Amino acid sequence: MKKSVFLLIPLIILSCKKEASVSEVLGKDSMIVTEQPAQNSGFDSAVDKSYRDSVINNAPATKEVLQTGVMREEKDRVIVRMADGERLPFTIGEEFTEKHDKLILKISNFNKTKITAKINTSQKDFNIRFNQIKLPDGKMDGPFMREITYDVPSSGEVWLIIGKNNMGEGKTTGSFSVTVE
Repeated sequence: MKKSVFLLIPLIILSCKKEASVSEVLGKDSMIVTEQPAQNSGFDSAVDKSYRDSVINNAPATKEVLQTGVMREEKDRVIVRMADGERLPFTIGEEFTEKHDKLILKISNFNKTKITAKINTSQKDFNIRFNQIKLPDGKMDGPFMREITYDVPSSGEVWLIIGKNNMGEGKTTGSFSVTVE
């Protein structure tokens, strides 16, 4: 009796540690379904979700731009977003995590004489700003605050670089959006 109990204990421990997964085979087609824990999206609270939904969808053309004209890449500690300047105005939602300190928003085909952009956050102590702007002729200027209005001398690609304000204090992680006109 004692020996059988000692044999059952390791089996019970191993079965408790096993991750949940479900596999199902249907006729000629096969499908594998694996349960995975839900990832934290950064928009856990109802306040953050309602803020995100109202900010991102506040302009009629925004939804179209977000689905078809905005590309997103991540590398190291930088997020790069690319958008078409012919689809202005638009709003892009983003989130800085511990590993992301910088957002580079590249706006191609920008053909206006002035660019206006604003960083919107629900956090009062969020320490980010427009660090630099890169103009189509390659010249750069900055730093700026959370709002920028800048004369653009020629058409082409404009970059808005957003990151931590080294002269300020506060959190550098959280959700925000950038509205460009």
